[in-house]
Amino acid sequence: MRGMAKNKFHDGPGPSQRQLRVGELIRRTLSEVLMRGDIHDPDLNRMSVTVGEVRTSPDLKIATAYVLPLGGEGQDDLIELLARNKSELRRLIGKKLDLKYAPDLRFRLDKTFDQMDETRRLFSQEKVRRDVEG
Repeated sequence: MRGMAKNKFHDGPGPSQRQLRVGELIRRTLSEVLMRGDIHDPDLNRMSVTVGEVRTSPDLKIATAYVLPLGGEGQDDLIELLARNKSELRRLIGKKLDLKYAPDLRFRLDKTFDQMDETRRLFSQEKVRRDVEG
């Protein structure tokens, strides 16, 4: 496969077990920190946040958290508040998980719920139901 350009849809074999394990530990810890209100930001503490997934880079130095506010309201505010508090979140996660390097945190809106709603909508269409059941 040498000489072939990297396709944007194929980045290799996927995340390692270590990446998956650390990502899940970060997800749980981040959820816990946000739920308990350990951050010194009253605006962020007022929000209920769902952390759907955390993906880490192969070297574990970057962790991207996919988040959504409960009820979906205030999505842009949530990303801004998390970004504003990312150094404190990073410090708390590094301390609780005892990692060699606390990863740089990045926050993205979790679109999987929107995708599931769209998939349900598509499957509910008469034509699609006939094709699937047929």
